[in-house]
Amino acid sequence: MEYTLAIESTPDTVEGGTGILLLHPSTGETDRLDTEFLATDTDAMLVISTRTTAREVKQKLEYYEVDESRATILDTLSVERGYTRRQSDNVRYASAPDDLDGIVEETEAFLAEHDGKLRVSFDSVTELVYYADEERAMAALEDVLELLAEYDAVGMFHLADEVHDEETVAAFRELFDGVVELREDGTVTSEF
Repeated sequence: MEYTLAIESTPDTVEGGTGILLLHPSTGETDRLDTEFLATDTDAMLVISTRTTAREVKQKLEYYEVDESRATILDTLSVERGYTRRQSDNVRYASAPDDLDGIVEETEAFLAEHDGKLRVSFDSVTELVYYADEERAMAALEDVLELLAEYDAVGMFHLADEVHDEETVAAFRELFDGVVELREDGTVTSEF
Protein backbone atom coordinates (compact mmCIF):
# COMPACT_ATOMS: atom_id res chain seq x y z
CA MET A 1 0.00 0.00 0.00
CA GLU A 2 1.27 3.48 -0.81
CA TYR A 3 0.90 6.47 1.49
CA THR A 4 1.03 10.10 0.39
CA LEU A 5 3.55 12.26 2.26
CA ALA A 6 2.48 15.89 2.42
CA ILE A 7 5.72 17.09 3.98
CA GLU A 8 7.94 19.47 2.00
CA SER A 9 11.21 18.06 0.63
CA THR A 10 10.11 14.43 1.00
CA PRO A 11 9.07 11.84 -1.58
CA ASP A 12 5.44 12.14 -2.76
CA THR A 13 4.66 8.66 -1.46
CA VAL A 14 6.13 5.95 0.74
CA GLU A 15 5.30 2.25 0.99
CA GLY A 16 3.42 0.75 3.92
CA GLY A 17 5.86 -0.43 6.57
CA THR A 18 7.97 2.74 6.28
CA GLY A 19 9.37 4.21 9.48
CA ILE A 20 10.41 7.87 9.33
CA LEU A 21 12.69 9.57 11.85
CA LEU A 22 11.95 13.27 12.36
CA LEU A 23 15.15 14.92 13.59
CA HIS A 24 14.52 18.37 15.04
CA PRO A 25 16.03 21.01 17.32
CA SER A 26 14.65 20.73 20.86
CA THR A 27 12.94 24.08 20.39
CA GLY A 28 11.73 23.14 16.89
CA GLU A 29 8.10 23.52 15.91
CA THR A 30 7.34 19.89 15.05
CA ASP A 31 3.55 20.08 15.40
CA ARG A 32 3.07 21.34 11.84
CA LEU A 33 5.07 18.47 10.30
CA ASP A 34 3.48 15.93 12.61
CA THR A 35 -0.06 17.00 11.78
CA GLU A 36 0.71 17.19 8.03
CA PHE A 37 1.94 13.60 8.30
CA LEU A 38 -1.13 12.45 10.25
CA ALA A 39 -3.85 14.27 8.33
CA THR A 40 -3.01 13.15 4.79
CA ASP A 41 -4.28 9.94 3.19
CA THR A 42 -5.25 8.35 6.53
CA ASP A 43 -8.12 6.15 7.68
CA ALA A 44 -6.96 5.93 11.30
CA MET A 45 -4.04 7.34 13.30
CA LEU A 46 -2.36 6.54 16.59
CA VAL A 47 -0.54 9.33 18.43
CA ILE A 48 1.84 7.90 21.02
CA SER A 49 2.81 10.66 23.42
CA THR A 50 5.65 10.43 25.91
CA ARG A 51 5.94 14.23 25.94
CA THR A 52 2.41 15.61 26.45
CA THR A 53 -0.91 14.42 27.89
CA ALA A 54 -3.90 13.28 25.83
CA ARG A 55 -5.59 16.63 26.49
CA GLU A 56 -2.62 18.50 24.98
CA VAL A 57 -2.52 16.13 21.97
CA LYS A 58 -6.25 16.76 21.38
CA GLN A 59 -5.63 20.52 21.48
CA LYS A 60 -2.84 20.13 18.89
CA LEU A 61 -5.03 18.06 16.56
CA GLU A 62 -7.87 20.54 16.92
CA TYR A 63 -5.61 23.54 16.29
CA TYR A 64 -4.22 22.01 13.08
CA GLU A 65 -7.69 20.82 12.01
CA VAL A 66 -6.84 17.12 12.00
CA ASP A 67 -9.95 14.89 11.98
CA GLU A 68 -10.00 13.80 15.64
CA SER A 69 -12.59 11.11 14.96
CA ARG A 70 -9.84 9.13 13.21
CA ALA A 71 -7.33 9.57 16.05
CA THR A 72 -6.46 7.29 18.94
CA ILE A 73 -4.13 8.80 21.54
CA LEU A 74 -1.82 6.72 23.71
CA ASP A 75 -1.07 8.89 26.75
CA THR A 76 1.95 7.65 28.73
CA LEU A 77 2.15 10.60 31.17
CA SER A 78 -1.19 11.03 32.94
CA VAL A 79 -1.11 7.83 35.03
CA GLU A 80 2.38 8.53 36.35
CA ARG A 81 1.52 12.16 37.11
CA GLY A 82 -1.66 11.17 38.94
CA TYR A 83 -4.05 12.99 36.59
CA THR A 84 -7.64 11.87 36.30
CA ARG A 85 -7.96 9.62 33.31
CA ARG A 86 -10.86 7.95 31.60
CA GLN A 87 -10.02 5.28 29.07
CA SER A 88 -12.23 5.59 26.00
CA ASP A 89 -12.30 4.34 22.43
CA ASN A 90 -9.95 7.10 21.34
CA VAL A 91 -7.76 7.61 24.43
CA ARG A 92 -5.66 4.78 25.81
CA TYR A 93 -3.14 4.89 28.66
CA ALA A 94 0.21 3.30 29.41
CA SER A 95 1.33 3.35 33.03
CA ALA A 96 4.43 5.49 32.37
CA PRO A 97 6.67 6.71 29.54
CA ASP A 98 9.02 3.80 30.27
CA ASP A 99 6.21 1.20 30.13
CA LEU A 100 7.68 -0.11 26.89
CA ASP A 101 5.69 -3.34 26.87
CA GLY A 102 2.48 -1.35 27.33
CA ILE A 103 3.39 1.00 24.48
CA VAL A 104 4.15 -1.88 22.10
CA GLU A 105 0.98 -3.78 23.14
CA GLU A 106 -1.25 -0.73 22.66
CA THR A 107 0.35 -0.07 19.26
CA GLU A 108 -0.33 -3.63 18.17
CA ALA A 109 -3.90 -3.46 19.48
CA PHE A 110 -4.54 -0.25 17.51
CA LEU A 111 -3.10 -1.70 14.29
CA ALA A 112 -5.05 -4.95 14.70
CA GLU A 113 -8.36 -3.14 15.41
CA HIS A 114 -8.25 -0.75 12.43
CA ASP A 115 -8.37 -1.25 8.68
CA GLY A 116 -7.17 0.85 5.76
CA LYS A 117 -4.35 3.36 5.79
CA LEU A 118 -2.90 3.57 9.28
CA ARG A 119 -0.39 6.11 10.58
CA VAL A 120 1.49 6.21 13.86
CA SER A 121 3.18 9.29 15.33
CA PHE A 122 5.64 8.76 18.20
CA ASP A 123 6.32 12.00 20.06
CA SER A 124 8.94 11.64 21.35
CA VAL A 125 11.80 9.17 21.18
CA THR A 126 13.93 11.68 23.11
CA GLU A 127 11.56 11.47 26.08
CA LEU A 128 11.45 7.69 25.77
CA VAL A 129 15.25 7.54 26.08
CA TYR A 130 15.08 9.94 29.04
CA TYR A 131 12.57 7.79 30.95
CA ALA A 132 13.82 4.35 29.92
CA ASP A 133 17.33 4.16 28.50
CA GLU A 134 18.80 4.09 25.04
CA GLU A 135 19.03 0.31 24.73
CA ARG A 136 15.49 -0.39 25.95
CA ALA A 137 14.09 2.48 23.85
CA MET A 138 15.80 1.13 20.75
CA ALA A 139 14.42 -2.38 21.34
CA ALA A 140 10.88 -1.00 21.77
CA LEU A 141 11.19 1.07 18.58
CA GLU A 142 12.38 -2.00 16.68
CA ASP A 143 9.22 -3.80 17.88
CA VAL A 144 6.99 -0.90 16.77
CA LEU A 145 8.74 -0.73 13.38
CA GLU A 146 8.15 -4.48 12.91
CA LEU A 147 4.46 -3.91 13.66
CA LEU A 148 4.31 -1.16 11.02
CA ALA A 149 5.71 -3.60 8.46
CA GLU A 150 3.37 -6.39 9.57
CA TYR A 151 0.25 -4.19 9.33
CA ASP A 152 1.35 -2.18 6.26
CA ALA A 153 1.23 1.07 8.27
CA VAL A 154 3.61 4.05 8.35
CA GLY A 155 5.09 5.90 11.29
CA MET A 156 6.95 9.09 12.16
CA PHE A 157 9.17 9.21 15.25
CA HIS A 158 10.42 12.48 16.80
CA LEU A 159 14.01 12.83 18.03
CA ALA A 160 15.55 16.10 19.28
CA ASP A 161 18.99 15.64 17.76
CA GLU A 162 21.08 18.09 19.80
CA VAL A 163 19.99 16.45 23.07
CA HIS A 164 21.77 13.21 22.09
CA ASP A 165 25.39 12.58 21.14
CA GLU A 166 26.27 11.89 17.51
CA GLU A 167 26.66 8.12 18.08
CA THR A 168 23.16 7.88 19.53
CA VAL A 169 21.60 9.88 16.69
CA ALA A 170 23.47 7.72 14.15
CA ALA A 171 22.24 4.52 15.83
CA PHE A 172 18.63 5.72 15.72
CA ARG A 173 18.98 6.87 12.10
CA GLU A 174 19.97 3.32 11.12
CA LEU A 175 16.63 1.94 12.35
CA PHE A 176 14.56 4.00 9.93
CA ASP A 177 13.79 3.92 6.19
CA GLY A 178 13.72 7.70 5.94
CA VAL A 179 14.95 10.69 7.89
CA VAL A 180 13.30 14.11 7.79
CA GLU A 181 15.36 16.94 9.30
CA LEU A 182 13.76 20.12 10.58
CA ARG A 183 16.38 22.81 11.07
CA GLU A 184 16.35 25.72 13.51
CA ASP A 185 15.37 28.14 10.71
CA GLY A 186 12.35 26.00 9.75
CA THR A 187 13.80 24.49 6.58
CA VAL A 188 13.14 20.80 5.95
CA THR A 189 15.39 18.26 4.21
CA SER A 190 15.00 14.51 3.90
CA GLU A 191 16.86 11.36 3.00
CA PHE A 192 15.00 8.19 1.97
